[in-house]
This record gives sequence, C-alpha cells and structure tokens, in this order.
Amino acid sequence: MKAVLMTAAGSPEVLQVQDVQNPGVPLGETELLVHLRAAGINPIDTKLRQRGTFYPDKMPAILGCDGAGVVEAVGAAVQEFRVGDEVYFCHGGLGAHQGNYAEYTTVDERFVARKPASVSFAEAAAAPLVLITAWEALYERGRLEPGERVLIHAGAGGVGHVAIQLAKLKGADVCTTVSTREKAEFVQKLGADHVIYYKETDFVQAALDWTGGEGVDLAFDTVGGETFHKTFPAVRVYGDIVTILEPDANTIWKAARLRNLRIGLEMMLLPMLQGIVEAQEHHAEILEQCAKWIDAGKLKIQVSETFPLEEAAKAHHLLGTGSVTGKIVLLMGDK
Repeated sequence: MKAVLMTAAGSPEVLQVQDVQNPGVPLGETELLVHLRAAGINPIDTKLRQRGTFYPDKMPAILGCDGAGVVEAVGAAVQEFRVGDEVYFCHGGLGAHQGNYAEYTTVDERFVARKPASVSFAEAAAAPLVLITAWEALYERGRLEPGERVLIHAGAGGVGHVAIQLAKLKGADVCTTVSTREKAEFVQKLGADHVIYYKETDFVQAALDWTGGEGVDLAFDTVGGETFHKTFPAVRVYGDIVTILEPDANTIWKAARLRNLRIGLEMMLLPMLQGIVEAQEHHAEILEQCAKWIDAGKLKIQVSETFPLEEAAKAHHLLGTGSVTGKIVLLMGDK
C-alpha cells in the first residue's frame, strides 16, 4: 500500500510517500482491516513531526490519529462489524501502532464507531479527535450543566467549533473568542451567543460584561500559554477551567486560587498512550452518539481544505500557519 512515512523529525518535508507492507497480514482476532478513504490532520501530528513521536525507536512512523474508511476484512472473533461497513475512529499515529496517513490500517473493533451516514469520508475523518476532546473537556472535566455560561477560546478552530455545538446541545450559553469578522460569522452560525474579538477587546472584561460581572461557569482553553492563566479572572468564584494544553511553568496561579477555581486537564490521547482499554471503548461510544447527532443535523464538522495523500507535507505547512477554520483532511481517492 501507499503511506506517508515520517522519516525523521523535522520540517513537513520529512513526510514522504512510500510503498509499504499492508498491515492486515496477519489480522488480529478482534481487529478490522480498514481501507482508509480519508485521514484528519491535527496539531498533535505537526508536533510529533517536529519533535519526534512518543516511540523514537520505531522509526520511520506513519502519523495521523483520525481515520475514516470501509472495513475490508475482519478478524476471526470480530462481532460488531462486517466487511463493507463504513467506520470512523481515533487510533494510532503516535509512533507505535501505525497512523492513518495510509491506504490501509488495522484497528481493534472495540475502538471503532460507525461513520455518520449523512457526511463524506472527509468530514468523518475530521471529527474523532476534536469531538472526543471537546466532549471530555466540557461534559466530563468541566461537568457542564444546562443553563450554564461557557467561554470557549478559538471557537473557529478544530476543537473550538465542535465545542460550541456540544455546549449548545447541552443547553449552555456560549461566548467565544475569534480573530476575524469571517470567523465571527462562522461561530454565530454554529450557535455562539456572544463573540469576542480578542485582538481588539480584553476578553476577560468582555466575558465579565456578558455575565453581569460574575464570570462564566466554565472556561475552555484550547490555546494554552498565557491564555490559560489570563482566563482565570473571567471565571466565576467556584467555577471551572479546562485546558487541553500543559500549563506553562510560568503560569500565575493566584487569580485561580482567589476564586477557588477547579482546574481540569484534558489529554484525550492518554488512553491510547497508556493502553487503557475501557477509556478507548468510551471514546468509541462518544463517536457513536456524535454520529447520531450529525445524522440528525444537530452537529456539523467543518472541513476547510482537503489534500491528496501525496500532499501531506503541503497540508502540514497550511496547518502551521494557524489561520485554518475547522479542519484539514487528507484524501485517499474518495471524498
């Protein structure tokens, strides 16, 4: 099969298409061989490409955690899936099990969900990592309840744009930060109640004004760095803040302490890294529920740009600009 191999850590040019062994020979008892049609590209892919994977002794590597495709073969003990089923999932791509920048991959049936029938493979492949991240951050780490007020940073981004929708599906009121008028229009169409132009406005004061001086019940940081601790004063006393980035060593915690904030850390790749099977099964359950919402027209995945598999380096260059709305996807012959 053809696959994009990361031959060394470095610039996007280290991603090169090569012919490699099909991974389905032999196929594990509970594994599916999936003919991939699309692979989502996420910031973790570019970070691993730049600094090296979690398993540097297993090079070259195939990146890409998100995949969507058609089941080509099933292991002897597979019960839930059949040849021809369309599936989507977040599995592989961290340096151990191969990722999805390839024509085929294998994945245990327990970690797979049925693809939403109403969307393309490209949209399905764009969804898993961001859906699971936003779901866990809002519903599990942040314990979001109906009627609460949420601040979501970078609402037009990959995680942000699904976080807005998941928060609205929970019955919350949402304000979000964006950088341009075009992105403001985008997030308003997703249901955002209040938009903050963070380049022109102090987002803390804007959030306080929006909540009558009280602060939001939950803040969701998808940016990291100084944004994390600068958000503390925008959260109400005894409120929550969840971040998907590791807090910086220079984080100033005083405002969080003086407001008795509950701090949540969200790293959705942890179950894959540590082999926590129950949590990986839970991720598949999240995707099954989200597929129902997508097919019901309640949840949309924004794909801003697609590239053929052979242009993975070009796709990484684009993601590195930081200007992408929604997601970027690689296509393997079928949109």
